[in-house]
Amino acid sequence: TKKQEWEERSRIRAEELLAIAETIKLLNDDDALGLFKRTLPSPSLLQVQMSAKAVSRRALAVLRAGRRQDPRMDLVMLALAGRNKDFGKVLKMIDAMVLLLGKEQSDDDSKKDYCESSLDKA
Repeated sequence: TKKQEWEERSRIRAEELLAIAETIKLLNDDDALGLFKRTLPSPSLLQVQMSAKAVSRRALAVLRAGRRQDPRMDLVMLALAGRNKDFGKVLKMIDAMVLLLGKEQSDDDSKKDYCESSLDKA
């Protein structure tokens, strides 16, 4: 029943919160800090910065290397290889199409409701 399911979920949630609290307590302990300092004596992360153009070239190279017969990938590669990447007009057309489809769906729903009520009366 729903009451039993809720009690089970509540019990599991409480156990998860307790486990998270214990984990946080363990990680905040001084012994854990000492272990972290011994394990990672110096910063070992390196931040690399790439330009958007370099990322675009690399993505295009990866797409060309793993090319499959998917026409969607051709569109992506065309967009990456092209100089003018302004899809503003296309995006506006897609937004207009989504609005039109939503209106048509609501019209269809109301027509369906009308037809069902007419059938119920007959």
